Amino acid sequence: MTGIYDYFLQYTFHIFVYMRPMFESKIFNISSKREFQELALEIFYYQAEHNPVYKQYISLMGCSSLRVTSISDIPFLPVDFFRTHVVRTRSDEPACIFESSGTTGSVVSKHYLSGTDLYEESISRCFSLFYGNVSRRCILSLLPSYLERGNSSLVYMMNHLIKKSNHPDSGFYLNDFASLSRILISRTRDGVPTLLLGVSFALLDFAVQYPASLSDNIIIMETGGMKGRRPEITRTELHDLLKQAFNLEQIHSEYGMTEMLSQAYSKGNGLFYPPPWMKIICRDTHDPRSLVKDGQTGGINIIDLANIYSCCFLETSDLGKCYANGGFEILGRYDHSDIRGCNLLSG
Repeated sequence: MTGIYDYFLQYTFHIFVYMRPMFESKIFNISSKREFQELALEIFYYQAEHNPVYKQYISLMGCSSLRVTSISDIPFLPVDFFRTHVVRTRSDEPACIFESSGTTGSVVSKHYLSGTDLYEESISRCFSLFYGNVSRRCILSLLPSYLERGNSSLVYMMNHLIKKSNHPDSGFYLNDFASLSRILISRTRDGVPTLLLGVSFALLDFAVQYPASLSDNIIIMETGGMKGRRPEITRTELHDLLKQAFNLEQIHSEYGMTEMLSQAYSKGNGLFYPPPWMKIICRDTHDPRSLVKDGQTGGINIIDLANIYSCCFLETSDLGKCYANGGFEILGRYDHSDIRGCNLLSG
C-alpha cells in the first residue's frame, strides 16, 4: 500500500510541475461538487507531501494522509502559521509577498507567491461571476489604511479591477471625499454602473460628511476594518447607517484575507457566497475535527483551491454560520491566546 501511495505522490508532483497550466485552468472551471471534491483531494495529497509546514503540522496532529479519503477528513492549517512560518508548496524564490495589516511591532501574516497571474485570474473570474464584466463599471476605492502601507493583497486586487475597468474616473480616492462624492453623483445622473469598495471606518466617515441620494446603479461595498478607528459596531448596524446615508436598499460586502487568493461576496443582508473553487466549512470550536450542522455557529474553515502553491486548507479565527446552499455568514471573531497547534512547530 505504501509503495502505491509513494508512486501516487510522485505522479501528482510531476503533474503539478509539468502540467501546471492545466491544473490552474481546472480550478477555475469546476462545475460540480464532485469535481471540487476530486480536485481538492488531489491537491491535498500534493500539499501534504510537498508543503513542509503543512506536512509537519499534519504529522504532529496525528493525521496520516493515507487515511484521508474525503474533504471532511482533511486537516486545516490555522492561518496564524502564515505569521510564524513560510507556508509554501514551491521552493523557488517568491516574486511577490502579500502582508496583512497589523499594529506597530506586531507580527503580520505573509503570503508568498511565485507570481501574480493566478491571483489576477482568481480576482477577474470571481468578480465577473458575481458582477459581470468589470470593463463596464466605474471602480472606486476608499482604502486609506491599506494604501498607507505596502504589500496589501486588497490594494492589489482593487488596482487590478481599476485597470480592467477602463473608466476615466476609476481609481483610489484615499481621503478625497469631495471628489468621490462628485463622481458618485455624476454616475447617479448618467447611469453608469459603479462600485465603491471601502474599508468600513472610511465609508462611515464619508457617509457622515457627504451623504447623498444615490441611484440603484451604484453599489457600496464594505470590506470590514473598524478596529482601532471607530467604536465597534455590528455589520447590520454598519449597513443600516450606510443605507440611510446613501438612500440605498442594500450594502454589499467582500470577504477575503491575506492568506487567501479568492474572495466571497455578499449582495446584501450579510450572506456571502464563494466562487465554485472555494468552500466554507463550519467546525466545532471546542472540537476542531468535528463539524456543526447547517445554520449553527462554528469556526470558519476555508478551502481555497487557488492557494495551490501555499495551502488550500485554512482554519480561521472567524465565527460564522454555513448553509446548505453554499452561503455563509460571518459573525465576528473568537479570542484565544494561541491558535490550536501553532506551538507544535519550531520557528
